[in-house]
This record gives sequence, C-alpha cells and structure tokens, in this order.
Amino acid sequence: MIPLLLVLLLILVLFGAGFAVKILWWIAIAVLVLWLIGFVARPKSSGGRWYRW
Repeated sequence: MIPLLLVLLLILVLFGAGFAVKILWWIAIAVLVLWLIGFVARPKSSGGRWYRW
C-alpha cells in the first residue's frame, strides 16, 4: 500500500511541476511579445529607449 501511495504522490508532484512549467513558458512568451512590441513601437524622441532603466 505504501509504494502505491508513493507512486501516486510522485505522479501528482510531476503533474503539478509540469503544469507550473507550462504556465511559466506562457508568461515568458507573453513578456517576450510585449518587449518586442515595445522595441518596435518605441518613440523616436526619447533617445531611442522606451524603458526607463
């Protein structure tokens, strides 16, 4: 019974980690798209930088 519970727990942990990694990939893609849009649509009058740092 204990090995079965350990296997089920391992499956649950791996599924949770896979879901979290998938969410992080989507967040990274969204940030990349926003960065590219900001890079392309930057104002010409502010010295070429659209960010403040």
